[in-house]
Amino acid sequence: MLKPSLQLKLSQQLTMTPQLQQAIRLLQMPVMELQTQIQQALDENVMLEVEEAETSATDTETVEPDAEERDEIAAAVEAEWEDRQTIDIPSQRSTADTPDSRDVADLSGESLADHLLWQLELERLDEYRTAIGRAIIDAINDDGYVTDELETIQTTLLPEIVCTLDEIEIMLARIQRFDPNGVGARSVSECVSLQLAQLDPETPGLELALRIAAHSLDLVAEHQFSTLRRRLGVSEKALHDAIGLVRACHPRPGAAVYAPTSDYIVPDVFVRKADGVWIVELNQSMAPQLKVNQTYASSLGRNGDYEVLRTQLQEARWLIRSLEIRNATLLKVALTIVQRQTDFLEHGEEFMRPMVLKDIAEAIEMHESTVSRVTTNKYMHTPRGVFEFRHFFSSHLASTAGEQSSVAVRAKIKKLIGAEMPEKPLSDNQLAKLLSVEGIKVARRTVAKYREGMNIPSSSERRRVGPLA
Repeated sequence: MLKPSLQLKLSQQLTMTPQLQQAIRLLQMPVMELQTQIQQALDENVMLEVEEAETSATDTETVEPDAEERDEIAAAVEAEWEDRQTIDIPSQRSTADTPDSRDVADLSGESLADHLLWQLELERLDEYRTAIGRAIIDAINDDGYVTDELETIQTTLLPEIVCTLDEIEIMLARIQRFDPNGVGARSVSECVSLQLAQLDPETPGLELALRIAAHSLDLVAEHQFSTLRRRLGVSEKALHDAIGLVRACHPRPGAAVYAPTSDYIVPDVFVRKADGVWIVELNQSMAPQLKVNQTYASSLGRNGDYEVLRTQLQEARWLIRSLEIRNATLLKVALTIVQRQTDFLEHGEEFMRPMVLKDIAEAIEMHESTVSRVTTNKYMHTPRGVFEFRHFFSSHLASTAGEQSSVAVRAKIKKLIGAEMPEKPLSDNQLAKLLSVEGIKVARRTVAKYREGMNIPSSSERRRVGPLA
């Protein structure tokens, strides 16, 4: 017979506090959007003011070429970030080869499909599942929704790929875990449900929010809250919490990634070499540091008056703290990338090391999805040009000298084609054989894919038009 007993259980749980929501949102903002956000906060909150910028240890870091130990950046900030048990919202294709003298205008804008394909390549799946994934991504529009039926996607794969609807469904579920949250949904209801599913199961109001997302989004859109409360049979507070979670979801998740092509970009960090040392600096000019207006803050008494100002004071502190977390995390990721890709910065594309999100995540002891958010739509100004952070990530290819980066292999292919005889251009098969001589094992179709990704014509077309410019 079982006897009643008491047990003490210690556990951690994630809670999506307003401060945490703000920190995550700021973490993924590019510098121009962050500047707009800061200016809006300065206009609306009297408790905020701009602090005179001073370069500090957390704004600048250096990389010694032979350093064995990883520098600790903003340790106190990181400790608090982990103590809060940050909610990492899951994610992340290798980009095409880029010339050393990369033009800034060529980097602006990216389609949602590019963003999803990059993540698909980093999954390192077999060719069969990758082909299914590509077909699904082709069916996703700029808002992030799957616009074709699964049967249609199945047909588009024929005759090369013969797969079942269940296999497409499984691959779709995998893509639905990519960044941005909610991508790959087939309806608004599923889109909201996918985003809610990323929250901790113990989040207040989550179960009710999922019920609303599944069956009652129309009432939320029409603000028929009384009808909704009667239908669900819940209290006003419970409904308020649930609707708050639903409204925090993005009905068009693709818009968080895709942006129309702009004329220029602003780098988030600057990388330069001085006296043999690589230096990484945050771009503070576009995002000024903030501080609390102590004149207003000290004038508040301890009574119940000035409730609005007290709220603004708390919001100001949250924003300042969130910006500190963003800057420390961004600098830490940028510094680790530079440490690992020093050979590329020194010698060019052929020396790019293979690297995936997991490598950086393990090095800085953060979740892969946090690294994904930091590296999306963030740019690094280097002596070799301006690059998106994700340009430094690429899949691994086997070679006798160890694993090679796909970016480095692209550069080698471009170099071989550039040195070919115009009257006898190299075929993809010949390129694959030349690479194998260098110890790089790569299939002919992979060479063709890389060549096409660099917009280089086939050998027959190159024979007609002459050598590459």
